[in-house]
Amino acid sequence: MNYYKTGHTIGMSILVFVIMVGVTLSAVMPVHGHGGKNHAEETFSAFDAVQNATQLYGRLTASGKLPKVWESELKTIKISTRNTVNKLEYIVQFETDAEKPNSVYFFFNQDGVYSGSNFTGE
Repeated sequence: MNYYKTGHTIGMSILVFVIMVGVTLSAVMPVHGHGGKNHAEETFSAFDAVQNATQLYGRLTASGKLPKVWESELKTIKISTRNTVNKLEYIVQFETDAEKPNSVYFFFNQDGVYSGSNFTGE
């Protein structure tokens, strides 16, 4: 009986701890998650470029414009930037060892506008 009371007390302590952490995080996360920024200030980022390129890549493999091996044998995804005529350009590269050419590139300008894709990266 004494063991039951000790186990019950520990269990209740853990439950109270979990509830307190949950309440704390639910109150804190929305404030930090939004960042306190005005939506007009948001800019296109490298992460956004990867998300957009992944959607386009998925459409190409689903439609058969890229063979299915590009989906099942994908090796790496790389992101890089370059400056062109006073503007930043994001380049997202999907690479596989199973095809020739072994890379497909997606290009986005600094505003997030898709500007093309190819197998050369240029």
